[in-house]
Amino acid sequence: MKGLVIINGYPNGEKFYKQGNRIAEELRCLGIETDVKRNGEVYAWITENGDVFNSVAQEYAFIVYLDKDKYLGQMLESGGLRLFNRASAIETCDDKMLTYLALSQKNIPIIETIPAPLCYTKNAKVDAAFLENVAQKLGFPLVVKKSYGSFGMGVQLVHGMPELQKTAQDFLCEPHVFQRYISISAGEDIRVMVIGGKVIAAMERKAQKGEFRSNIELGAIGRKIDLPKEYAQMAQTVANVLGLDYCGVDLLKTKDGPIVCEVNSNAFFEGLEQTTGVNVAKSYALHICESIQRNVL
Repeated sequence: MKGLVIINGYPNGEKFYKQGNRIAEELRCLGIETDVKRNGEVYAWITENGDVFNSVAQEYAFIVYLDKDKYLGQMLESGGLRLFNRASAIETCDDKMLTYLALSQKNIPIIETIPAPLCYTKNAKVDAAFLENVAQKLGFPLVVKKSYGSFGMGVQLVHGMPELQKTAQDFLCEPHVFQRYISISAGEDIRVMVIGGKVIAAMERKAQKGEFRSNIELGAIGRKIDLPKEYAQMAQTVANVLGLDYCGVDLLKTKDGPIVCEVNSNAFFEGLEQTTGVNVAKSYALHICESIQRNVL
């Protein structure tokens, strides 16, 4: 048996290579020969007859898919390959609004969210009446967040109408959402790592002074915690609803209990491993190996 780890075709930094190599190393320790390739090194195509082919189907039994390219993911699955995570789950998590919609259908608590109307018209002006309704519904400050993005990029905290108008204009031709600001969790969240439907590690993240985003990449500090049962159950339910083998679930504290902030299907685990001492890559490799042995393909 042989496995393949696929990372993004244009990796932005050493962390992308490190993540893929760590998982590959742990799979090799379990006796599974594993390669690591960038997206562009894997070829897939559709013939004029509508048949889908790819260059790796005959060589590999499964793929650890550390990319968000929905087209390649679906084409690899069409060729009979099992992806960890599955292409549909990655696509849902990549679009934050699709994530919220999927969770809302299962009555999982999420942040109050309003999607922005999609704009395809260059040089259009943002709809002032729509923004008035957003401000009236959510109040200030509120969060404006691009539907696609990681590491806290494309997320703005706005404090009044002039700032809201400017941010909405800047984001106008990109899918984005408006969210209620959860002041009780300002600059803090809990990252829960779920693999195979079970919580394997969790940490509390606290932002640097003056920063409301709690991403480690933005300087936040992680602290190992004993995860309350309510938080663990919610994170596991989220992973199950979204069909994820592996994910990082970001939860916020409120007076009524935890709510979901975001879900990352390809969450980086280096910071979590350093903070908690848990070998996340090994846990993921074990889950993959056990899934294959159970023939859950």
